[in-house]
Amino acid sequence: MSRKTKVLLSKLGLDVHNRGIITVAKGLSNAGMEVVYIGNALPPEIISSAIQEGVDVVGVSSLGGAHITLGIPLIEEAKNKRVYDTITFLMGGVFPPQDALRLKAVGFDEVFTPGTKIEDIVSFIHTRSTD
Repeated sequence: MSRKTKVLLSKLGLDVHNRGIITVAKGLSNAGMEVVYIGNALPPEIISSAIQEGVDVVGVSSLGGAHITLGIPLIEEAKNKRVYDTITFLMGGVFPPQDALRLKAVGFDEVFTPGTKIEDIVSFIHTRSTD
């Protein structure tokens, strides 16, 4: 029996708009993944939790404008803690299209915007876990 993919989800910073990430958490759980939702957290807390939980994927959500100011330090923290190469990093939220390109350039494996289907997120995670 193979191990379930383990996903840590968090709201980035103080953003309180959590409906989207709760929906994603339920969808990933329904797809057979183990989901750990830690609520609001800053980059060091997210990476520390990811290490403690031994996750395969870290997904963060931002609708409050902190996607760049906290997203970049999240990736930097993962690199500093030497887990960047072993974890898939996802960002979701509402932000300008050009910021999605910047987030991918700094190291997020994928960026999901409003309207993304849960099946597409699940498919991306499954593709990454079989690479």
